[in-house]
Amino acid sequence: MNGLVISDLRGRLRIRVNPRDLSTEDFERLAANLMKQGEVRFVTYSRVTGGVLVLYDDTPGRRLYVLRVIRNFQNKGFHPLSVFEEKVKNVGEEAPLPYNPIWTTLVKRVLVPWPARMAITAIKAVPYLFEGLKRLLWKGSLSVEVLDAVALSVCFLRRDFKSAGTLLFFFALSNYLEAWTRKRSLAVLFHSLKGPEEMVWVKGPDGKRTQVAESALRVGSEVIIQAGGLIPVDGVVSEGEAMVNQATMTGEPLPVRKTNGGSVFAGTAVEEGEISVVASKVGGDTRIRSIIEYIKESEASKSGMQGRAERMADAIVPYNFLLAIATYLVSGSLYKAGNALLVDYSCAIRLSTPIAVLSAMREGNESGILVKGGRYLEELAGADTCVFDKTGTLTEAKPQVSEVIPFPPFNREEALRLAACLEEHFPHPVGRAVVNAAKAEGLSHEEEHTKVDYVVAHGISSSWRGKKVLLGSHHFLFEDEKIPIPAKAKAIMAEVAKSGESMIFLAVEGKLASIIVISDKIRYKARETLSALKELGIAKTVMLTGDLASTAKNVAEKLGFDEFRAELLPDDKAGFLAKFSGEGDKIMMVGDGLNDSAALSMARVGVALSDGSALAKDVANVQLLNGRLDALPVARLLSVRAMKRIHENYWLIVLFNSFFLGLGLFGLAGPGLVSMLHNGTTILVAARATKSFLSPAERLPPKPADN
Repeated sequence: MNGLVISDLRGRLRIRVNPRDLSTEDFERLAANLMKQGEVRFVTYSRVTGGVLVLYDDTPGRRLYVLRVIRNFQNKGFHPLSVFEEKVKNVGEEAPLPYNPIWTTLVKRVLVPWPARMAITAIKAVPYLFEGLKRLLWKGSLSVEVLDAVALSVCFLRRDFKSAGTLLFFFALSNYLEAWTRKRSLAVLFHSLKGPEEMVWVKGPDGKRTQVAESALRVGSEVIIQAGGLIPVDGVVSEGEAMVNQATMTGEPLPVRKTNGGSVFAGTAVEEGEISVVASKVGGDTRIRSIIEYIKESEASKSGMQGRAERMADAIVPYNFLLAIATYLVSGSLYKAGNALLVDYSCAIRLSTPIAVLSAMREGNESGILVKGGRYLEELAGADTCVFDKTGTLTEAKPQVSEVIPFPPFNREEALRLAACLEEHFPHPVGRAVVNAAKAEGLSHEEEHTKVDYVVAHGISSSWRGKKVLLGSHHFLFEDEKIPIPAKAKAIMAEVAKSGESMIFLAVEGKLASIIVISDKIRYKARETLSALKELGIAKTVMLTGDLASTAKNVAEKLGFDEFRAELLPDDKAGFLAKFSGEGDKIMMVGDGLNDSAALSMARVGVALSDGSALAKDVANVQLLNGRLDALPVARLLSVRAMKRIHENYWLIVLFNSFFLGLGLFGLAGPGLVSMLHNGTTILVAARATKSFLSPAERLPPKPADN
């Protein structure tokens, strides 16, 4: 297969192919080929751009291996509508289930005479026989479908229509159970992703900015999106410049520069800058598509265990045929040799593993935990280090202004009014706190400033009445912008830091105008969350923050962290994660803000809270939908239980099917009984995979109203 290498970094390759040359089914085969070797960790594909992203361990020869597999891959070509796309199209409640075989079988046994039942059995077997033949002759593989077809053929050659009917019944029951579980799980995903309606900024014909509900947008509306905001429409940039994260569309984590005339898409996020977009598609067309993309990701991001199970399932099939041949050579009995084909390990393995993963994801959703794919469920279970952002993650996402301390010539009201005028443009908890404080005191703030620039993880820069205004962190004002600190301010800052409260600073024309103290109480059960994580196998907990060291130390000691790092920039946070990963730590990162997005994407599994920034939620692999930190230990326990059950199911399948195989080979059970026992075990193991992973006592309890 031909392609163009567009990004080649250590452990990361992005190759662009013609989307018409690689269907979704082709990609699934390509991904399986690449991941046969354990060093390839993740493969994803965008049908929009034709981009194939491969993440692999940077070991000698691994890059050449990846390139060789892709180059030698024989694709089948473009399919107008792949099977996977057909599934996603009906992802909501309208997706029909296959027929329930239990009722149809009972009716058939009672009302249909035996000769007619034989004919019905033969007709129902045709699709299975055809699929097995297609897999064998056209794809050249001895897969589960081939084994099923041969098992049915053996029954028909023996004129054993009863065993053939039993096989078909269990095939149909397996399909029904899988479809039912998948439908139920994906319906929960679909509805949990809808979320409440968002408010967006639009520009009127007179240039004035107003906030409206997203549902009020129309084709031609000019929407303003600032740093940290999700783009709510498809459209064309009419003004401004921004770096846009298009990972939901292309899978590419690096942001793309968008300027006047550039196309943007709903569900992508602005990382830096500000743009105005003239809408070409609005409403359900964009929102539902964004939801569908998440659901595609949840199905495509299979856990490594799930992928290994599926590959192992197909790998076992040739041994069934070898066993049948060996049985015939030893016993000379075609009857016993045929019995060896009626039992296989692969069917139950392939069925129970994905059902367990989907069931765990569904149960997580019921507890307000959204896991965006089986791979992340496995990473959640395997993490040994948990890294937390502080502000908005360990503290409530509803901070309040507890004090405004002005410095001459400003008074308190003037400082708060100006700060609110700047902060109202940016969707951040601290900004909302400042705006709400001004509103509560009846301080109106007219738009007297010029264009507002948001400096990521630092603060805001603007011009007010011809004077340069800065609002932001200690690092931004006093280190980057070199604003002098009055002696009185130093004493105040030291006193506030002891209390554990945060501060933002306002400067006008190079002089400190105000210190705004932000009181943000610790989240409900934050300390208990850390203790519970340690009980569940997390060896190390680390807190990262941009706050002063004294404030960070106060919080870290109060909550019981093993380590903390203070006065960090976003790049510093990502650097610490790279350092921990290099030391062999399997990191789970928990964050909520725009400045956490780089760290969230670097971790083995990123976790965001629902009341965090849009970009953080978009980048994260797991969302805590109810904004509760104490849902994190529940997510960890759920993932550990899911992985444990998958292991247990595997050994149950091996144990029981080996026993049934022995019964058939030694003539202790006929083919009908062997088939019934084998397929019955498959159904029981699959049903076991759907059982709840958590007891009622282990699920997330209601949060008291006064917290």
